[in-house]
Order: sequence, then structure tokens, then C-alpha cells
Amino acid sequence: MSRKRSIMSDALKEEIAKEIGIYDTVQQEGWGGIKSRDAGNMVKHAVEMAERNMQKQ
Repeated sequence: MSRKRSIMSDALKEEIAKEIGIYDTVQQEGWGGIKSRDAGNMVKHAVEMAERNMQKQ
């Protein structure tokens, strides 16, 4: 079974990882090295960014 492609671009994921302070872990261990809580925080942060962008429009 194939994996789904990510909805978020790698650049966006890296930007969010830097903002929430887990980018060092991503660099050292890859995306599989982050904790599930951190992954959830990334999604939460992405949703907040999208909501702010929608309010601007």
C-alpha cells in the first residue's frame, strides 16, 4: 500500500518546526523522530496560520 503525499509542503513544515522549536530534531532524526505531541502542535499551528490568512481575505 502506498503512502499518501503530504498536504503541507516541506518548506511549510520546516517553517513551522522552526517556530515551535523542533527543527533540530527533524534535522538529526528526520520527520519520524518527532513526538506525536509535536506533530499535533504542527497541525494546530498550520490551522491557526490558515485561519489568519482566511481572515485577511
